[in-house]
Order: sequence, then C-alpha cells, then structure tokens
Amino acid sequence: MAETGAEQSKETWPVPEFHFSVEISNVGKISCKEVSGLDVEFDVIEYRSGDMPGFTKVKMPGMRKSGDVTLKKAMFKDDKKLWDWINTVKMNIIQRESVTIALLDEAGSPVQSWKLTNAWPKKYTVETLTLKYKELIREK
Repeated sequence: MAETGAEQSKETWPVPEFHFSVEISNVGKISCKEVSGLDVEFDVIEYRSGDMPGFTKVKMPGMRKSGDVTLKKAMFKDDKKLWDWINTVKMNIIQRESVTIALLDEAGSPVQSWKLTNAWPKKYTVETLTLKYKELIREK
C-alpha cells in the first residue's frame, strides 16, 4: 500500500533544509536560509614500522582540517550586525567569535546544532558570508 503521509509520525518526515538560526557571540542572532561547509576532514598518515612482517602500511588519522562555512541570508533594511563585525577585521587584528548554528524544524525548535570556535568573517558577498573557523563541534 502506498504511503500517503496521513498516518506518518513527525519522526519519519525529513527536516526542512532551509531554516537556520545562527548566533554569533558579541554580534547577535541572525536567521539564514542556507548553511554550507559544515565539514571536518583528517589528513591520512601512512606508516610502516621497520619490524612489520608484511609489506603494507597502516593508515592513521593525522591533522584535522575544516572548511569554510558559508551562510546565506536575506538582506534587511538597517541590519548592520554582520557588517559591523566585518569592519572589525584589520591586518593581523581579528575579532574571533563563537558561532552556534541550529537547523530548525517547522515549529522553530532546534533539531541539530553545530558550534564553530574562533570564527572570523573571511568574505562577504551581498547575499553570503563565509567564515573561517578553528574547530567544528556537533552539539546535538
């Protein structure tokens, strides 16, 4: 029998992918329609001990790398929170902030959240903001 969705529970429906709440310490809270770049990657170290009987290498995790997070939000009249933060960036003087990103459901409740540490604005385009950060922590 085909699913109509009439009897499905809330847990079986996918979460909307277009409603994010972003809180930047010392800047404030903003809403975003898209967030991308929430990824973590590790370099691979290949190692072969001199006394290993086989001719294979062991792979181990190395240095942790993180990408750039891009936030897309609409522009609002007199919305200068992000612009003020961007204007604090000067040569070797960066106001690093903690950023908490929460994916919200239809009711506005957080379903999944991530925390960026030591984030700073790398690039600002009229509709996007790209952040560099040191560490990504999955919170929920």
